[in-house]
Amino acid sequence: MNVEQLKVMLELQALKGFNSSQSGSDTNSMFQDLLTELLSDSSLSSADSTNNQQGAVTQLQSYLNTPVSPIAGTVLPPVNLTKFSGSNKDFNEIIEKAAAHYNIPEKLLHSVIKQESNFNPNAVSYAGASGLMQLMPETARGLGVKNVFDPQENVFGGAKYLRQMLNKYDENIELALAAYNAGPGNVDKFGGIPPFKETQNYVQKIKTSFLA
Repeated sequence: MNVEQLKVMLELQALKGFNSSQSGSDTNSMFQDLLTELLSDSSLSSADSTNNQQGAVTQLQSYLNTPVSPIAGTVLPPVNLTKFSGSNKDFNEIIEKAAAHYNIPEKLLHSVIKQESNFNPNAVSYAGASGLMQLMPETARGLGVKNVFDPQENVFGGAKYLRQMLNKYDENIELALAAYNAGPGNVDKFGGIPPFKETQNYVQKIKTSFLA
Protein backbone atom coordinates (compact mmCIF):
# COMPACT_ATOMS: atom_id res chain seq x y z
CA MET A 1 0.00 0.00 0.00
CA ASN A 2 1.45 3.38 -0.99
CA VAL A 3 0.76 6.87 0.30
CA GLU A 4 -1.77 7.63 -2.43
CA GLN A 5 -3.77 4.52 -1.51
CA LEU A 6 -3.72 5.57 2.11
CA LYS A 7 -5.00 9.00 1.13
CA VAL A 8 -7.91 7.34 -0.67
CA MET A 9 -8.65 5.30 2.45
CA LEU A 10 -8.69 8.47 4.54
CA GLU A 11 -11.03 10.15 2.06
CA LEU A 12 -13.39 7.17 2.39
CA GLN A 13 -13.21 7.44 6.16
CA ALA A 14 -14.17 11.10 5.90
CA LEU A 15 -17.17 10.23 3.72
CA LYS A 16 -18.32 7.72 6.33
CA GLY A 17 -18.29 10.44 8.95
CA PHE A 18 -14.93 9.62 10.47
CA ASN A 19 -13.83 12.70 12.41
CA SER A 20 -12.42 13.89 15.67
CA SER A 21 -15.54 12.95 17.57
CA GLN A 22 -14.09 9.45 17.73
CA SER A 23 -11.89 8.72 20.72
CA GLY A 24 -8.25 9.61 20.50
CA SER A 25 -7.23 6.01 21.19
CA ASP A 26 -9.32 4.75 18.25
CA THR A 27 -7.85 7.39 15.97
CA ASN A 28 -4.27 6.68 17.02
CA SER A 29 -4.86 2.95 16.63
CA MET A 30 -6.15 3.31 13.08
CA PHE A 31 -3.29 5.59 12.05
CA GLN A 32 -0.77 3.27 13.67
CA ASP A 33 -2.19 0.32 11.72
CA LEU A 34 -1.92 2.31 8.50
CA LEU A 35 1.66 3.29 9.23
CA THR A 36 2.56 -0.30 10.07
CA GLU A 37 1.05 -1.52 6.81
CA LEU A 38 2.88 1.21 4.93
CA LEU A 39 6.24 0.23 6.43
CA SER A 40 5.67 -3.46 5.70
CA ASP A 41 4.61 -2.89 2.09
CA SER A 42 6.73 -4.89 -0.33
CA SER A 43 7.11 -1.90 -2.60
CA LEU A 44 9.09 -0.19 0.17
CA SER A 45 11.11 -3.18 1.34
CA SER A 46 14.01 -3.16 -1.11
CA ALA A 47 17.58 -2.88 0.09
CA ASP A 48 17.59 0.89 -0.28
CA SER A 49 14.06 1.37 1.09
CA THR A 50 14.96 3.20 4.32
CA ASN A 51 14.82 6.66 2.79
CA ASN A 52 11.70 5.79 0.81
CA GLN A 53 9.96 4.54 3.94
CA GLN A 54 10.91 7.62 5.94
CA GLY A 55 9.77 9.90 3.13
CA ALA A 56 6.47 8.08 2.82
CA VAL A 57 5.85 8.25 6.56
CA THR A 58 6.64 11.98 6.55
CA GLN A 59 4.20 12.51 3.70
CA LEU A 60 1.52 10.54 5.47
CA GLN A 61 2.00 12.34 8.77
CA SER A 62 1.80 15.67 6.97
CA TYR A 63 -1.36 14.54 5.24
CA LEU A 64 -2.94 13.34 8.46
CA ASN A 65 -2.40 16.77 10.03
CA THR A 66 -4.54 18.38 7.31
CA PRO A 67 -8.35 18.16 7.52
CA VAL A 68 -9.69 16.02 4.67
CA SER A 69 -12.61 17.09 2.52
CA PRO A 70 -15.22 14.59 1.30
CA ILE A 71 -14.65 16.09 -2.14
CA ALA A 72 -11.83 14.07 -3.69
CA GLY A 73 -8.71 16.09 -4.29
CA THR A 74 -9.81 19.00 -2.12
CA VAL A 75 -8.13 19.91 1.16
CA LEU A 76 -10.08 22.02 3.60
CA PRO A 77 -8.49 24.92 5.47
CA PRO A 78 -7.40 24.08 9.03
CA VAL A 79 -10.29 24.15 11.47
CA ASN A 80 -10.68 23.59 15.17
CA LEU A 81 -12.37 20.19 15.37
CA THR A 82 -14.44 20.05 18.54
CA LYS A 83 -17.20 17.79 19.77
CA PHE A 84 -20.68 19.18 19.27
CA SER A 85 -23.75 17.32 20.48
CA GLY A 86 -26.39 19.01 18.36
CA SER A 87 -26.82 21.78 20.93
CA ASN A 88 -27.29 25.42 20.00
CA LYS A 89 -25.91 26.74 23.29
CA ASP A 90 -22.49 27.41 21.76
CA PHE A 91 -23.93 29.71 19.11
CA ASN A 92 -26.87 31.46 20.76
CA GLU A 93 -25.20 34.88 20.80
CA ILE A 94 -24.13 34.67 17.15
CA ILE A 95 -27.58 33.54 16.04
CA GLU A 96 -29.27 36.26 18.08
CA LYS A 97 -27.10 38.98 16.52
CA ALA A 98 -27.49 37.64 12.97
CA ALA A 99 -31.27 37.34 13.37
CA ALA A 100 -31.52 40.92 14.63
CA HIS A 101 -29.18 42.27 11.94
CA TYR A 102 -31.11 40.69 9.07
CA ASN A 103 -34.56 40.95 10.66
CA ILE A 104 -35.18 37.20 10.70
CA PRO A 105 -37.06 35.42 13.50
CA GLU A 106 -34.39 34.01 15.77
CA LYS A 107 -36.26 30.73 16.13
CA LEU A 108 -36.36 30.35 12.34
CA LEU A 109 -32.61 30.74 12.14
CA HIS A 110 -32.18 28.15 14.89
CA SER A 111 -34.47 25.77 13.00
CA VAL A 112 -32.57 26.19 9.72
CA ILE A 113 -29.21 25.54 11.38
CA LYS A 114 -30.62 22.52 13.23
CA GLN A 115 -31.83 21.06 9.93
CA GLU A 116 -28.74 22.00 7.93
CA SER A 117 -25.91 20.88 10.21
CA ASN A 118 -27.34 19.95 13.61
CA PHE A 119 -25.18 22.79 14.99
CA ASN A 120 -21.92 21.25 13.77
CA PRO A 121 -19.70 24.09 12.44
CA ASN A 122 -17.40 21.55 10.74
CA ALA A 123 -20.15 19.76 8.79
CA VAL A 124 -19.44 19.16 5.08
CA SER A 125 -22.02 17.64 2.73
CA TYR A 126 -21.29 15.35 -0.21
CA ALA A 127 -22.07 18.28 -2.51
CA GLY A 128 -19.54 20.51 -0.75
CA ALA A 129 -21.87 22.65 1.37
CA SER A 130 -20.05 23.58 4.56
CA GLY A 131 -20.46 24.91 8.07
CA LEU A 132 -23.42 25.60 10.32
CA MET A 133 -25.70 26.84 7.54
CA GLN A 134 -24.21 24.59 4.84
CA LEU A 135 -23.08 27.24 2.40
CA MET A 136 -21.98 26.15 -1.05
CA PRO A 137 -18.56 27.53 -2.10
CA GLU A 138 -19.94 29.89 -4.77
CA THR A 139 -22.73 31.11 -2.51
CA ALA A 140 -20.28 31.73 0.32
CA ARG A 141 -18.00 33.76 -1.94
CA GLY A 142 -20.94 35.81 -3.19
CA LEU A 143 -21.93 36.55 0.41
CA GLY A 144 -18.41 37.64 1.32
CA VAL A 145 -17.75 34.65 3.58
CA LYS A 146 -14.02 33.95 3.65
CA ASN A 147 -13.99 31.05 6.10
CA VAL A 148 -17.12 28.90 6.01
CA PHE A 149 -15.95 27.06 9.12
CA ASP A 150 -15.95 30.21 11.22
CA PRO A 151 -19.33 30.07 13.03
CA GLN A 152 -19.91 33.82 12.99
CA GLU A 153 -19.02 34.26 9.32
CA ASN A 154 -21.10 31.24 8.34
CA VAL A 155 -24.21 32.21 10.33
CA PHE A 156 -24.13 35.84 9.20
CA GLY A 157 -23.58 34.71 5.61
CA GLY A 158 -26.41 32.18 5.77
CA ALA A 159 -28.72 34.69 7.46
CA LYS A 160 -27.93 37.23 4.75
CA TYR A 161 -28.81 34.70 2.05
CA LEU A 162 -32.02 33.70 3.82
CA ARG A 163 -32.97 37.38 4.08
CA GLN A 164 -32.38 37.76 0.33
CA MET A 165 -34.75 34.85 -0.31
CA LEU A 166 -37.36 36.29 2.07
CA ASN A 167 -37.16 39.61 0.22
CA LYS A 168 -37.44 37.88 -3.14
CA TYR A 169 -40.55 35.96 -2.14
CA ASP A 170 -42.33 38.71 -0.18
CA GLU A 171 -41.60 37.24 3.27
CA ASN A 172 -43.08 33.86 2.29
CA ILE A 173 -41.12 31.60 4.62
CA GLU A 174 -41.94 28.37 2.79
CA LEU A 175 -40.73 29.67 -0.57
CA ALA A 176 -37.65 31.24 1.02
CA LEU A 177 -36.76 27.93 2.65
CA ALA A 178 -37.36 26.04 -0.60
CA ALA A 179 -35.05 28.50 -2.39
CA TYR A 180 -32.43 28.13 0.35
CA ASN A 181 -32.48 24.36 -0.16
CA ALA A 182 -33.05 23.93 -3.90
CA GLY A 183 -32.12 27.34 -5.26
CA PRO A 184 -34.38 30.21 -6.35
CA GLY A 185 -34.13 29.02 -9.96
CA ASN A 186 -36.07 25.86 -9.12
CA VAL A 187 -38.66 27.76 -7.08
CA ASP A 188 -39.24 30.11 -10.01
CA LYS A 189 -39.27 27.25 -12.51
CA PHE A 190 -41.99 25.33 -10.68
CA GLY A 191 -43.86 28.37 -9.44
CA GLY A 192 -43.57 27.30 -5.81
CA ILE A 193 -41.93 24.59 -3.72
CA PRO A 194 -40.20 22.27 -6.22
CA PRO A 195 -41.51 18.69 -6.46
CA PHE A 196 -38.34 17.35 -4.89
CA LYS A 197 -38.91 15.06 -1.92
CA GLU A 198 -35.79 16.36 -0.17
CA THR A 199 -36.89 19.99 -0.52
CA GLN A 200 -40.47 19.28 0.51
CA ASN A 201 -39.30 17.39 3.61
CA TYR A 202 -36.78 20.16 4.35
CA VAL A 203 -39.44 22.88 4.28
CA GLN A 204 -41.89 20.84 6.34
CA LYS A 205 -39.37 19.93 9.05
CA ILE A 206 -38.16 23.51 9.50
CA LYS A 207 -41.71 24.86 9.43
CA THR A 208 -42.78 22.34 12.09
CA SER A 209 -39.78 23.19 14.27
CA PHE A 210 -40.25 26.92 13.79
CA LEU A 211 -43.95 26.85 14.66
CA ALA A 212 -43.59 24.42 17.58
